[in-house]
Amino acid sequence: MSFPFNVYLAAIFSAFLTAIVALPLWRKWSLKTGLVDDPGHRKIHSKPISLAGGLAVMTGILLPTLIAALVVLLPVTLLKPNSMFLLKHGLEKRVVELMGILIGATAMLILGCLDDKHELRPRAKFAGQLIIAALVASCGARITLFVPNVIFSYAITILWILTVINAFNFMDNMNGLCAGLGAIAAWYFAMIAAAQGQYLVALIAFLAFGALLGFLPYNFPQARAFLGDSGSHLVGYLLAVLAILPHFYTVKHPRHWAVLIPLFVLAVPLLDLVWVVFLRWHAGRPFYLGDTNHLSHRLVKRGMTQTRAVLLIWIVATLIGGAAFLFAF
Repeated sequence: MSFPFNVYLAAIFSAFLTAIVALPLWRKWSLKTGLVDDPGHRKIHSKPISLAGGLAVMTGILLPTLIAALVVLLPVTLLKPNSMFLLKHGLEKRVVELMGILIGATAMLILGCLDDKHELRPRAKFAGQLIIAALVASCGARITLFVPNVIFSYAITILWILTVINAFNFMDNMNGLCAGLGAIAAWYFAMIAAAQGQYLVALIAFLAFGALLGFLPYNFPQARAFLGDSGSHLVGYLLAVLAILPHFYTVKHPRHWAVLIPLFVLAVPLLDLVWVVFLRWHAGRPFYLGDTNHLSHRLVKRGMTQTRAVLLIWIVATLIGGAAFLFAF
């Protein structure tokens, strides 16, 4: 049975509208509570900017998800019987995994908010990321790389989640860059999952895509709100999990090629992470200390405006993701 595409469209638009409506409310709250990014070194804004982006994106994902769960549980059928059956069957089969993912997303958002507010020490932040990644792995969302070993599966899953989280955290250095790359990757993961009939994975990815689109008008090209560490942690976490959930291995693709699909979808943030970590290591500096060696910064140094640099990186990510999408079939 095929899953109706109009439900996917409902996921996109509900997440988009929820995020775009929720952000002004969260922005007002964050300005009152001091959850802001103050002007300072390596920053171009001259006044405090709200760090409400992550809260708005999470609202855009969580609220439609809760409403959809209620619709599925209601005795009155609001969807076609085929759609209701598929949703109920999928939720019953993967309820523990889905709950773990949502709890992990909430925990990652809270960890990021604490870092935004109190500037956590790197070790404390890393410990929080590690615990959350282990929680997700324990709920069943794990990578195997076709190696039948549970310890290996836990280790590679945790390493993957930590890597992608920090890759997107590093990419949050210009207006729209992190959120735009997150939306592009979420779109490709959604389309690949939908085409392969993995409708629950597709729904989560479409929700993430819609919520990030709802945030972008407040962040690009001029920023009235930032993602902050809460938002960049959340985006990285969601994309890391979305890369794990689909089964990219098919009869068409040998096992060793299957792992390349998520790597291509996330190629830009991952390559940027590898590049800047290498440069910091080579210079003898801690890898977690920020600098201006990112791809976006280098494009600006070559004469591009920040807006054009971000647009160019979006285009590159779209083209590489498109290649991954074609390769998936």
